[in-house]
Amino acid sequence: MPALICGSIAYDTIMVFRDHFKNHILPDQIHILNVAFLVPDLRREFGGCAGNIAYNLKMLGNDPLIMATVGADYAPYSQHLDQNGIAKTHIREVADSYTAQAFITTDLDDNQITAFHPGAMTNSHLNSVKDAKDVTLGIIAPDGRDGMLQHAQEFHDARIPFIFDPGQGMPMFSGEELLQLIRMADYVTVNDYEAQMLMNRTGQSITSLAKLVRALVVTEGANGSKLYSEGKVTEVPCTDANAIVDPTGCGDAYRAGLIHGLLRGWDVVKACKLASLMGTLKIESRGGQNHRLTADEIAVRFQQAFGEKL
Repeated sequence: MPALICGSIAYDTIMVFRDHFKNHILPDQIHILNVAFLVPDLRREFGGCAGNIAYNLKMLGNDPLIMATVGADYAPYSQHLDQNGIAKTHIREVADSYTAQAFITTDLDDNQITAFHPGAMTNSHLNSVKDAKDVTLGIIAPDGRDGMLQHAQEFHDARIPFIFDPGQGMPMFSGEELLQLIRMADYVTVNDYEAQMLMNRTGQSITSLAKLVRALVVTEGANGSKLYSEGKVTEVPCTDANAIVDPTGCGDAYRAGLIHGLLRGWDVVKACKLASLMGTLKIESRGGQNHRLTADEIAVRFQQAFGEKL
């Protein structure tokens, strides 16, 4: 049975500034900031949370369904999805709009300045979970505000378990709205920064929030991740990477591993172990959708990392 991935499809334009922002931004002049950075390195990648998660799920042998809204410039992404055998059934094109786009400038310290244009993503509420058939698990990843609220309610009403992954969309919601979304969800995934923000906005500790769901996962980059479930905290280690190239999309790869395990009825600890590995495999390549491994290759890396079979 497929998982329904509600979230963004986006183009990521990534530029590298071969210097340090701190050398060109004067702290005492920040109120009249006017800077320009020469970026000789530029690439355009296929991204967006839903696209990245679906790409990784397909690599694991699943047939994910993306639910997203795109703009009139969607054609290259559409071809990319076709080439990777990813269904487009619930991707809606919105006329007179652009597909969501992120423009990211990175300096030599890996600091980033990002401008994000949501475009068609703001119309995500035009899609309905009710239109997707035979779905057994869902995820609400960062998307348009109205769409995230609507899709969560639709999953809840249909009694389809889902993961709430607020990510960069968290500032769009009040503390009470976040609590409402968490209470409807079965699982919550955040990184360590988002976890702190979630606590600040809701006024509750992570352990208290974890009691509202089956499991809550906090990823901590190179320090692995923490799984809060059934009153216990389990630390899941980060696996060794062959090379550390680009962290873009690692969180989405992690979520794909988690979804894969949950679809197969694994215990959440094992699912988080695969999730950890998927993040590692992603970091070895540039962009969110350029790493390519077979299911057998992933199984070998899993056994090497954890000493157990998938």
